[in-house]
Amino acid sequence: MYQSILVPIDIVEKELTKKVLPHVTYLAQLSNANVKFFHVLPVASAIVNAYSFGFDEFKDKATLQAEQWLIELIDHIDLPKENLSYAVAFGNPRDEILSIANELKPDLIILGSRRPNISTHLLGSNAAAVVRYAKTPVLVIR
Repeated sequence: MYQSILVPIDIVEKELTKKVLPHVTYLAQLSNANVKFFHVLPVASAIVNAYSFGFDEFKDKATLQAEQWLIELIDHIDLPKENLSYAVAFGNPRDEILSIANELKPDLIILGSRRPNISTHLLGSNAAAVVRYAKTPVLVIR
């Protein structure tokens, strides 16, 4: 059924990730699918301005922390470790998720979404944008 599943997660949203994992595990077990977890570190202008002289050092530390968290997450998932991988990127979460989805061409994208609030109604959520623009089926977990 699914050979490849992309799972964009926000490492800050641990409760949301906990809700997503059972769905990922279940669907991946059905067909022994490969699962790639993907985290995007947003580049806000305030962060860039604050760390403009040491941005590469900041970027390296942030990437390392995200990778350590993803490795720990993968260690606790009941799937064959050879079927699990991860990636980290810097940028706009929506754009980076769509970019890696276009590159990997997974059979399914599974991502979590919080309940909409006023800012998501005004600006739109990352999950809504992925659903709208992805060329792959998307399963949104709340």
